Formats: sequence, structure tokens, C-alpha cells
Amino acid sequence: MAITLAKGQGLTLEKSEHNLSLVTIGLGWDIIEQKKGFLGGLFGGGAEEHDLDVVAFLCDSNSKVKDLGWNAQGQATLTNSDVIYFNNQRHRSSQIWLTGDNRTGAGDGDDEQIIVKLNTLAPEYHKIVFIVQIYNATKNNQHFGQVKNAFIRAVDGSGKEMVRFDLSGIGQYDQQRSLLFAELVRQNNGWKFNAVGDSSASDNFVEWLKKYS
Repeated sequence: MAITLAKGQGLTLEKSEHNLSLVTIGLGWDIIEQKKGFLGGLFGGGAEEHDLDVVAFLCDSNSKVKDLGWNAQGQATLTNSDVIYFNNQRHRSSQIWLTGDNRTGAGDGDDEQIIVKLNTLAPEYHKIVFIVQIYNATKNNQHFGQVKNAFIRAVDGSGKEMVRFDLSGIGQYDQQRSLLFAELVRQNNGWKFNAVGDSSASDNFVEWLKKYS
């Protein structure tokens, strides 16, 4: 049975206990159905589409992202970079990738997944930071106060759920549009999963990236 962490807690995932050759970082969420009144009921109502995106930063020993996909003019493009997101879904090393983009959160289980080969990830990478944002949240007047049952979990190569972090407490993230959900930190005997849960009113993961570059 997986260990459930609270905000600020961590758990070491040891190689001797878990198959870290292929780890799935899965995220899930549901949308709170908004009450639309009489006319909303007549015309369908229901939950509006919230496009949550998961993003991963590959960081060095100084917690910095070194490769931002620099072009010839020295500008960061994020193409073929150490940032895994919807426009750069597979790292050039093929050791970490995003499986796809779920735009609704519909269905049970994981809504988005990042797969990472922790055992063979290059030693230059000491930390993986996981950000979740609501795409165009400001424009669409959306925020995490409208999201429920949000979680991030790590499943090892044998299909065993190792650890889970549930974001509970409806309303605690009102007007917040992105989250530093969790991080994996390299250790001598494996990796440590840290449940973070820090939030921001920005709906753009680049605002978080500035802290790591």
C-alpha cells in the first residue's frame, strides 16, 4: 500500500525496495461542477473544461535548469530543453517523457503522466520539479479552487504505487492557477519524493522556471 504524504513531508524511494527503472509520475483531478442557475440548467450546465498541464524541470546540483533550448541568438526557446511540457514532450535523452495532454480531467485514475527512468537518468540531473498549471486560467477565470481530488503519485516499474500526495481542502487554492506540486531529489540510495504544494496566481509555468534558471 502506498504511503500518503502531507504537504511538506518526504519519502525516500530506495533502489533496493522499488523498481526505479521505469517510474510513472501520475497526476489526477476532478472539476467541481459549477451551479449555473435556471438558465444554465436548461442549456446543459455541467463542469467547464479546465486544461491542467503537468511540467517537469530537470535541475542540476544547484537546483538550476541549465539547458533552456538556447538558439543561435542566445534566447531560450524551451525546444529540446531540460523542461518537459506540452510542446517538448520527450527529453532528448529519452529518459523522461510526457505521455499526452488531457484537457478535461475526465475519467478515473491518472489524467496526465510523466514517465522517467530514474536508474538511468544522467547523473548531472539531481532534482526533478513537477509543476501543474491551468492553461489560460486567467483568461477563462479559472483557478484551483474549482478543482477537487487533485493528486500526484509515483508508481514503480512493477506497477506498485509507492507514494501519493493528495491536495485536499476545497478553497485553499482559490485564485491560485499554478502549483509546485512535488519534487524528486537524487540520493545515494535512490530518490526522495517531496510533497510541496506551493501555489501561485500565475497560470504560466515560466514564472516558476525563473526561480530555477
